Amino acid sequence: MYSEKVMDHFTNPRNVGEIEDASGVGTVGNAKCGDIMRIYLDVDEDTKVIKDCKFKTFGCGAAVATSSMATEMVMGKTIYEALQVTNKAVMEALDGLPPVKVHCSLLAEEAIHAALWDYAQKHNIEIEGLKPPKADINDEE
Repeated sequence: MYSEKVMDHFTNPRNVGEIEDASGVGTVGNAKCGDIMRIYLDVDEDTKVIKDCKFKTFGCGAAVATSSMATEMVMGKTIYEALQVTNKAVMEALDGLPPVKVHCSLLAEEAIHAALWDYAQKHNIEIEGLKPPKADINDEE
């Protein structure tokens, strides 16, 4: 059973869409299992604060809800604070997920990290504690 917050973020997702000329874009998931998540970041160059965050997700209701919540959680944070948003924090913010849907919160965390990685690569900076994303979704077996 899904919490009221999960159902609210699924039926009324926040920050859906794309950001043209995004500072960073991260795409994670596996086309074979059906959940694909893309997060767009617009970062203020002076303050390193995330001014805007949008997402596009193809997947189940939990994938949409975790994407929506993740965008809410990183907006207004610095890139370093956004790096600290974990799948556990996303699940807690949604008042939990069924065990079979925990992977959706992991995708949300990975999508944030992938977008931060893309941002760091585009701006030739290093974000301490950030690791390169896993293989491209098209390369996964």
